[in-house]
Amino acid sequence: MGYEIDILAVGEKSNSGDAIALRYGNLHGNREEQTVVIIDGGYKDDGLKLVEHVKKYYLTEKVDLVISTHPDQDHINGLSKVIEELQVSELWIHQAWEHNEGLSSKFRDGRITDNSIGERLKDNLESAYNLVEQAKAKNIIINEPFTGRAAGSIKVLGPSKEYYEELLVQFDGMPATKSVTDTSSVLGFFESAMNKAVKTMKRLFAIWGEDQLDNEDTTSAKNNSSVITQIIVDGKRLLFTGDAGITALDNAANEIDACTSGASLKFIQIPHHGSKRNVGPDVLNRIIGKPVANGETRPISAIASSAKEGEPKHPHPAVMNAFKHRGISGARATQGLGIRHSLDAPNRPDWNSLSQQPYQYHYDVEA
Repeated sequence: MGYEIDILAVGEKSNSGDAIALRYGNLHGNREEQTVVIIDGGYKDDGLKLVEHVKKYYLTEKVDLVISTHPDQDHINGLSKVIEELQVSELWIHQAWEHNEGLSSKFRDGRITDNSIGERLKDNLESAYNLVEQAKAKNIIINEPFTGRAAGSIKVLGPSKEYYEELLVQFDGMPATKSVTDTSSVLGFFESAMNKAVKTMKRLFAIWGEDQLDNEDTTSAKNNSSVITQIIVDGKRLLFTGDAGITALDNAANEIDACTSGASLKFIQIPHHGSKRNVGPDVLNRIIGKPVANGETRPISAIASSAKEGEPKHPHPAVMNAFKHRGISGARATQGLGIRHSLDAPNRPDWNSLSQQPYQYHYDVEA
């Protein structure tokens, strides 16, 4: 069997997003011998790009599975067009408003009820709620992608239902919790302050093998709720991470460690468009392996979906270097280009090979 993974270009300027189409099976045979999957749909206009891509290159209008990793607009908004235009068999999406039981006790305001929290989640996650309703109207099978859910060669590695429900109280727009520190609010405040501040740059210098990353998980709760999915094709593991952060990735690594398939990692989506806030040395060591000597390589591809003008935030040079430290010499970001990674797939005469992105021994970042 073969596979091909298409990470479409999302974001004309600095706003990154994810829109991924893939298929696996006998790609030289009939449609019935293949499985077609879409993971996230980018912004609204990216949905049509996905539809046209599937029709042109996969020669079908039937999609076996659509996965919405999490309800950020740069991931979910384009999926409405996919549901509308293509014949989708199944949708995997979290329905946060169905996980409101007992949540009211987590908040400071005693007037809050479980029902009001459910309604708030519907309102705050309107794109997700509307997508579910749209899928119901088309009689599409809907399932929630928690750890262990599987369909053939596809398996969810995270989040677990328990971890997801822990994260819900920290989602944007939720009331103040009883906890001493409301992590989501604190992160939101600092992000807002940073965006408003005058940006200055500083130059950093890198040494091969030394990650300029830490192990602190500073991404948002909504990002950590991202669906982490593995697909195993002929003993090769393909790993899709959405915007998952260190904690979520570490949980997924536990599932990989427990996997008895013997599959080896062949492809990994670099989380959150290559953001520095989502990966650290320890979790990369677990999933990929420890840094190797300069010139030593591992047969793994790693791709970040990033906007054309996303640097140095998306992708962050330290993140790309960290993947290269672990022998992924071809680690790269889309940066306005669609990238295809494939094995035993039909040739595409209108797609060309990309040159390898060099290791960055010095780079500028925001101070």
